Amino acid sequence: MAEAPTISVVIPAHNEAANIAELVERTAQAFAQVGTPGELIIVDDGSSDETAARVASLQADYPWLRLIRHRRNRGLTAALRSGFRAARGAFILFLPADLESNPAEDIPKLYAGLQAGYDVVVGWRQGRADGKELASAIYNAVSRRLFPVQVHDANWIKGFRREVIQALPPLRSDWHRFLVHIAADQGFRITEVPTTWYPRRAGRSHFGFSRIPISLLDVMTIRFLLTFSQKPMRFFGGLGLATFTIAGLTFLFLAYLWFFQEQTQMRPVFWTALILVVAGLLFFLVGFLAEIIVAQGDRLAELEARLERHEQEHDRA
Repeated sequence: MAEAPTISVVIPAHNEAANIAELVERTAQAFAQVGTPGELIIVDDGSSDETAARVASLQADYPWLRLIRHRRNRGLTAALRSGFRAARGAFILFLPADLESNPAEDIPKLYAGLQAGYDVVVGWRQGRADGKELASAIYNAVSRRLFPVQVHDANWIKGFRREVIQALPPLRSDWHRFLVHIAADQGFRITEVPTTWYPRRAGRSHFGFSRIPISLLDVMTIRFLLTFSQKPMRFFGGLGLATFTIAGLTFLFLAYLWFFQEQTQMRPVFWTALILVVAGLLFFLVGFLAEIIVAQGDRLAELEARLERHEQEHDRA
């Protein structure tokens, strides 16, 4: 492509061959509507149907259409990692391949929000009727409670400025659900726009109710990591202080009984308090080790940033 894209649309696809042609056509309509050069990156995540072949057959007619292939199904988070890494635009959008989101309608909405100055724009499904409304409401309510993000549909289509994607930590399995949460924790400006939900017309959904408890556990994991990943001693040291306090109060109680009540020793209580002392020491030790690991991680991140800046300067030269 001679013209560098302003918008990069990343769409992971797994066995979505029946939707590819219409997906690309609607994306073309969106690019024409916004009047801004764009690219569509379809990540074929180990499909067993003709998804990759359908994309390849359309590339001659749509020179801004790009294909990335995974040899096996690696999951949505891995597909997004590949797509984000390949994206060249200043604005990066994420949409599904199942056409439950209409690119012709939703790409302009997300792009308009980003043009208005927001760093992240999240779609809010209107008219959703896939049987998962209650589970989604619980998930989003928990998210709003635990994170500084006041959106109604955090696990739907999104648009990002490039700097948001660059600021994300390495994404682990299933962390695609928490892109908004991480961005909010880092202080990026977030808004949401209403979008129309459409029922899937071809293929089948890859997400079932079994993911609900996993998602809730992941939410708590993310909250813990965002809170303590840069200050682990506050967590482990807090646990150590709590166990020391309980052990100290227990020893004082036993001393009071021994000296003032003339009672014999309560050995089970004594050994429990002693175990708490050992546990407190271990918590402090783990906290110190975690602080060392975090410090080394920060140094590595700084070195990577320097290398990236050096490579960019070398490319410009």
